[in-house]
Amino acid sequence: MFRSFEDAPGETVVTFFFNGSNMTARPGMTVAAALLSAGHTALRETPVSGAPRGPFCMMGACYDCLVSIDGETVQACMTVVEPGLKVERVPVHAESE
Repeated sequence: MFRSFEDAPGETVVTFFFNGSNMTARPGMTVAAALLSAGHTALRETPVSGAPRGPFCMMGACYDCLVSIDGETVQACMTVVEPGLKVERVPVHAESE
């Protein structure tokens, strides 16, 4: 069964940034898991309708979790949090390029 990272005794935290705000995560968490744990469910908007999108499949198949990390558009569910990582929402115009 799954267990929450918060239940792991003695673990340290990793600090990263989301849209300029300090965030923390447990080592080994993906960016998507860390952001969902912090209550961020909509990470981008669709280019056509502007509908909010967020992590869905958590295994890299759907591309709904796209974010910009250190200037590169990547899947948040496939990227492990690292100290100092700069994560930003992807601007709508960047997705359609």
